[in-house]
Amino acid sequence: MSDFSWGILGPGGIARAFANDLQLLEGHRVAAVGSRTLSIAQEFVQQHGGTAYGSYEELVVDPNIDAIYVATPHPAHHNNVILALNAGKPVLCEKPFAVNALEAQAMVDAASTNNVALMEAMWSRFLPHYAQVREIVASGVLGKILTIQADHGQRLADQNIPRLVEPMLAGGALLDLGIYPVSLAHMIFGNPIKITASGVLTEKGVDAQTSMIFDYADGAQAVLNTTMIEQTPCRAVIAGTHGWLEIDRVFYSPTSMRVTLFDGSETHYPRIYSGHGLREEAEVFKQLVVSGKQQSEILTWKDTVDIMHTLDTVRSQIGLRYPFEK
Repeated sequence: MSDFSWGILGPGGIARAFANDLQLLEGHRVAAVGSRTLSIAQEFVQQHGGTAYGSYEELVVDPNIDAIYVATPHPAHHNNVILALNAGKPVLCEKPFAVNALEAQAMVDAASTNNVALMEAMWSRFLPHYAQVREIVASGVLGKILTIQADHGQRLADQNIPRLVEPMLAGGALLDLGIYPVSLAHMIFGNPIKITASGVLTEKGVDAQTSMIFDYADGAQAVLNTTMIEQTPCRAVIAGTHGWLEIDRVFYSPTSMRVTLFDGSETHYPRIYSGHGLREEAEVFKQLVVSGKQQSEILTWKDTVDIMHTLDTVRSQIGLRYPFEK
């Protein structure tokens, strides 16, 4: 079988990391890159190969592409993804999947209508240590899981990165950084029955820091924090009646973990990994497309839309609204 051919829509930093990780995988290649500026696409293909296109419209109709990886800024995902889906192309879309649940549902509907695969590129969900997390939780060794604590803070606000600070680019900590602890909590607990959130907004009106408490029907809670003002440990703890699982820095990327039980015994899970961590999602998506399936069981369409609903509720509570939203 020939290599699975990727079209990259939006050749930014994360797209470069994705293309680099593809080189660590057999059976994948970058076949084409689309940018609104042809020279930027040409620069990208000089390093990663493929055909350069000066528009997204040209990219999505390339007959030699098996799937599109959408890596544009958050507010562009909705239109870019639907453009590719309407062209009959399967789409792996960067996180956050959309700006709100309304957009996310429209994207899912377009995939269903066109009968093509669509998946959120929440790369952490597909990493080996996240698979181990799911196995440990399911094994019952921790007992009844009642608490999750997770933080994600990076000192980025003073770097003047437009996608983080500008309201028109859906800036702020929550969608860019907070998506990681929120997605982890959803993976373990599902949807909360109550959300309590507090945020600190910047002068431009995006969130500099947000803290959240999620309550669940069985009495469990998730205590989550995200900030773009300062660096935080970026660790996660999943605690149950028999012990806890601690995921070391940085919890959402390949890292080490340990289980500590009530009797004091410990089991260590060392970090054994090379690469950034984006190749697993690429391989999972390839298998989806090859098998004719439309969504992944690891991260379903419902999961993605539900997480966006949770983020919408948090934004409503902290007063974070983007000027382009209807």
